[in-house]
Amino acid sequence: MGLQAFFFYLFALVAVGSALMVVLARNPVHSVLFLILTFVAAAGLFLLTGAEFLALILIVVYVGAVAILFLFVVMMLDLDFGRIKQGALEYAPIGAIIGVVLLAQLVIAVSGGYFDPQLSGSTVMPIPPLEQMSNIQALGAVLYTRYVFFFQVAGLILFVAMVGAIVLTLRRTHNSKRQSIPVQVARDPASAIEIRKVETGKGI
Repeated sequence: MGLQAFFFYLFALVAVGSALMVVLARNPVHSVLFLILTFVAAAGLFLLTGAEFLALILIVVYVGAVAILFLFVVMMLDLDFGRIKQGALEYAPIGAIIGVVLLAQLVIAVSGGYFDPQLSGSTVMPIPPLEQMSNIQALGAVLYTRYVFFFQVAGLILFVAMVGAIVLTLRRTHNSKRQSIPVQVARDPASAIEIRKVETGKGI
């Protein structure tokens, strides 16, 4: 077994094991930590295949932003996960059906080249040699030319989701204190400062 094959199996086992622990861990904080480990192992697999850009994006975006955000949210919210998971068995058949459909799609995607050898050549764009163009430049050329519409639509969907999350979490209550910029700008020293003469040994 070569060194590259050893690291491939190592990263693959770590990724699969940590992905299972994300689902099976009882503590949600531990689940997020296992999720970070899964991302790191997947980044190692990307490095082995020569896709260093995807590996760095996976570390910077998912581990450095998304997973850490999940960790902060889980730690700050006092959620009773035992009560939340009580009705999970009711939706187990629906989840099983969705899992079977996803598994069938993965099998078809992986074994499609076996049944039709010409399929992979017709769906995959040729990659230029590294001497002519790096994989980062090739990825950018494909993403911002052929798939620019889907790229913009994905950004719009994420923007709408961000606005929706802000609207859903922005609750106005009677005792909430909010900032009023016009009131702050219109203040003068007479209304902002109150001077009182305090006698010695006495409080206000």
